Amino acid sequence: MAFHIKNPETDALARKVATLKKLGLTEAVHVALAHELEREQGKPSLVDLGVQFCRDLRARGDAAKGLPADKAFRDSLYEDT
Repeated sequence: MAFHIKNPETDALARKVATLKKLGLTEAVHVALAHELEREQGKPSLVDLGVQFCRDLRARGDAAKGLPADKAFRDSLYEDT
């Protein structure tokens, strides 16, 4: 399958990577894309980040000192004072 890089800046970057790594152009693009894919897949998902945030927040809190979040508390959030 043929692959043609139409953007001159992208072509120059690919050629520079190929030269630095002493690879062919196709192999340099392959290595760069594989590396980028690995880097992206290594990132935690937004769900994982949210779960970790909640865990960290819970660890910092003290349930014994907190007030109950009962109906009266929730209603007080909407009162005009």
